[in-house]
Amino acid sequence: MAIIRPRNAKTPFEIHHDQESLEEEEEVMDESRGDMEDVEQDEEDEYSDGYSDDSDDVVDPKVQEDMDKFQETFKGIKDRFRLINRIGEGTFSTVYKAEDLLYEAYDNDWDIEEKENKWTSPPLKKRRMGMQALADMNDYAQQRRRPKYVAIKKIYVTSSPSRILNELDLLNDLRGFDSVCPLITAFRHTDQVVAVLPYFKHTDFREYFRNMTVDDMRIYFRSLFRALAAVHSKGIIHRDIKPTNFLYEPEKRRGVLVDFGLAERQGVDAKPCMCTENADHRRRRVANSVTAAMGPSNGYPKNDSRPSRRANRAGTRGFRAPEVLLKCTDQTTKIDIWSAGVILLTILSKRFPFFNSADDVEAMIEIATIFGIKRMKATGYLHGVMFETNIPTIGNAGFTLEKIILWSTCRNDSGKDGKEDPLTDEEKSAVRFLERCFELDPNKRISAEEALEHEFLREDVYSDDEEMHML
Repeated sequence: MAIIRPRNAKTPFEIHHDQESLEEEEEVMDESRGDMEDVEQDEEDEYSDGYSDDSDDVVDPKVQEDMDKFQETFKGIKDRFRLINRIGEGTFSTVYKAEDLLYEAYDNDWDIEEKENKWTSPPLKKRRMGMQALADMNDYAQQRRRPKYVAIKKIYVTSSPSRILNELDLLNDLRGFDSVCPLITAFRHTDQVVAVLPYFKHTDFREYFRNMTVDDMRIYFRSLFRALAAVHSKGIIHRDIKPTNFLYEPEKRRGVLVDFGLAERQGVDAKPCMCTENADHRRRRVANSVTAAMGPSNGYPKNDSRPSRRANRAGTRGFRAPEVLLKCTDQTTKIDIWSAGVILLTILSKRFPFFNSADDVEAMIEIATIFGIKRMKATGYLHGVMFETNIPTIGNAGFTLEKIILWSTCRNDSGKDGKEDPLTDEEKSAVRFLERCFELDPNKRISAEEALEHEFLREDVYSDDEEMHML
């Protein structure tokens, strides 16, 4: 009988080390945090950081070569896991699907599917003879012996040790939430670190988002915001909310939030920002500023004496909140809410990606096109910066989100007699929720907990009398 050893014991997090690496002197790589925050993902991998459900039977020769090299250079990995295929590749890591060869030797409280199938019992011990009895017993045995899969995340050695430890530490803190990808364990061999995570079967976002009904959206975002509520309750900002980091399976109507490589605890390295001050104080600061006295200038000063402003800009292009683009130095969990709103806008407009800017300046222009110059100026003042543009296509008032969605779905002239095909009441409810996610002022933006109580996501609970009346 196998010895059961808890793999998820509630003890302070520690990476497993190989014996050889314990005897070696640890070399710490210095890496500028700011440089890593400003890294832009390549266009080809920007939307492929999450796991993809590739066929296990088809393995690219180069991928196979990469897996073979990884198994040869990482001591002991072959004894624990059988690599099957590469299922994700991003800026900071590569993810492989693998079979857990030692699954039966550990407690596996992370296995959601095992919990769901726990009710399955062996065939009743009746005096049943013949082929049917043998078939029933064989089906049960096969179910118990089926392979157990995990996702092995190989974190690139170019990542700083502090960043790697931070990701693993946050994942360890988030254990116990079914909507958040838990950390099973982690190993280190010399300078290479791997994290072992559950493997979640899911469907590519691009295959189903255009066909989602409003009810489908409700279920999707209810699952996403439950995950965000769990993460934010621990004071953690995910910083990279996007479809490929929320693994959703439409058939099971359940999603799991993954990839905490850019996550951080709220308040870490934060500095005071004007957005935390009251409105009167901000007005006085703006009135006494140099910009207010001299007015906007054309171009930039040749010798700018103003102090440089640095803030965390980690995230994916198109999903960054306005305060991230404006370099707010006191960012909160509300940046994740904005990113979730971008996903909802993508689904409602049936366009992916919806925002497709090349840099932060273009990203602000895209947002200004929707919200207008007046509101963008107010947002800039909120963070102590000036927003100016002379692009003629950007209006002062902007457009409503309802109008943007009608244009994007070509419903502005598809009704009777070429008139607008208006949004349904359910779609309008989704738009009202989107407006709460798209508040330019993060202090007014809805929180994850509040979102779950919004009319769009709230689950109606009926009393016994009401249920009888409905029947």
